[in-house]
Amino acid sequence: MSIQAQLDPAQEPSATQRAYLALRHKILTGEIPPGEKLKIESLRKILDMGGSPIREALTLLVSDLLVERLDQRGFRSAEVGPENFAEILKLRCHLEEMALRESIEHANQAWEDQLVISHHRMMREPRSNVERFEDLHKAFHMSLIGACTSNVLLKFCNQLYDLNIRYRYLAGKALDYSTRDIGKEHTEIMNAAVDRDTEKACHLLLDHYQRTGAFLEKHFSSEAVA
Repeated sequence: MSIQAQLDPAQEPSATQRAYLALRHKILTGEIPPGEKLKIESLRKILDMGGSPIREALTLLVSDLLVERLDQRGFRSAEVGPENFAEILKLRCHLEEMALRESIEHANQAWEDQLVISHHRMMREPRSNVERFEDLHKAFHMSLIGACTSNVLLKFCNQLYDLNIRYRYLAGKALDYSTRDIGKEHTEIMNAAVDRDTEKACHLLLDHYQRTGAFLEKHFSSEAVA
């Protein structure tokens, strides 16, 4: 399980936890670009902490597939590319469909309440507040599969979400959703799940991911040509 999932809001995060969360955020949002060498000394100045927690945080991020370890040469932020994105999308569709089916199978009132609340919070947040919206967007999608009883499957879904969101941040304003009603898509997915209509919920979720994937693939294809 990633360190993010282990954080207890009631506890003061350790130096390693702080370094992990700070570096993870910078990589996911593109502040640290793909392929950039991650030099300990430079990161010490940026994060204002010692080298040991930074090294430990980088090792954790290697397991998250956000950082690559270079033999005898330190670390770098993981590279991105169309093949990598296609693999992430394919795995995400397969694994989240499995998780959603199990989540609906084990659904109860607490799960339904959490799903409706997470949807409400996401819908109220302006998309212009990108980072806050993305946090609430992830909370909604994780709530959908939250009744799944497989912790391993949920861990992989969580990790794949982060790998995918990195591509959305990198696409930035080029990701034009003007031809889609994203809010309606989310609402229809939620309604199908609440109605315990497994087949419809899975169909809508996969269509939602594949349509977003098509936007991203188009963007990165044009970047490669340029």
